[in-house]
Formats: sequence, structure tokens, C-alpha cells
Amino acid sequence: MAVVESTEQIELTTEEWLAIRKEAGLRIDPATAHVTWWFAQVVDPYGIYPYEPEADCVGREYFARSPESDVWVNFGDLPEETVAALGKRRNVDDDLPF
Repeated sequence: MAVVESTEQIELTTEEWLAIRKEAGLRIDPATAHVTWWFAQVVDPYGIYPYEPEADCVGREYFARSPESDVWVNFGDLPEETVAALGKRRNVDDDLPF
């Protein structure tokens, strides 16, 4: 079976792009999720909106994804139960603030 990779770009609206993350967040299993953080605009952690100097506030933003996915989901877009479970899973290797 041959795998064909497409180089075609698909244009999504901002709402569609965010909906993909919300949907992916519902499928994240806290027991197996990969978690990371990076510095980002607090009001726009994905960096998808035009920069607004008056809203400039950079902080650590935490993201999770399923092991089989490449879609990182901001903790603010995860269900509260998932965020709580990720907090309970915390170990020495995690760098979570809770």
C-alpha cells in the first residue's frame, strides 16, 4: 500500500481552526497526554489574531495533545476535568504550575 502525501494547503477560517482544537481537546486522555509549555501572548496563546500592543502580555501557556495527534491544545480550551486530571498526574518530569 502506497502512501501519498499532499502538499496542498487547506484554508480554514479562524473559527474552524479553533474548533479543531476544541474537538481535539475533548479526545485528550489525561493519562497519556503529552504536555508542554511555551511563552505566548496570554490573550492569544495560538498567535492567530493581529497583534494589539495594548493587550501585550506574555506568559507561560500550557498545551496538551494526544500521543497520536500533532494538534496542541491550550489548557484554556480543555475541559476542566482534563486540566484537573493533568494536575493530579504531575510528576518530576512535568513542569506544570499546579
